[in-house]
Amino acid sequence: MPPKHKTFSNSQIHKLLLEILTPEKKLYSGEVYGVLLPGIAGLFEILDKHAPLVSALGKGTLKILKAKNEVELYSIQSGFVEMLNNKATVLVEGAEAL
Repeated sequence: MPPKHKTFSNSQIHKLLLEILTPEKKLYSGEVYGVLLPGIAGLFEILDKHAPLVSALGKGTLKILKAKNEVELYSIQSGFVEMLNNKATVLVEGAEAL
């Protein structure tokens, strides 16, 4: 017999908590599949259960992977990201939804 493939519903796929903060306000807070960030040495992606990290961010486009076919884009200035306990906190000087 061929092996059975397990299928997952959206509620079974693990997500991480993402918060995007500026000095003025909270731009985004919610569960996401991942986030693509403009690091100072290039782009990198954070997914569910990523190892803890702190990284500097450069000017560029931040891409939130909200669902399989749903993304949200922000243009950001310099900042930092911290990933700890399945929560990514992005602190940026300036950001604007695209």
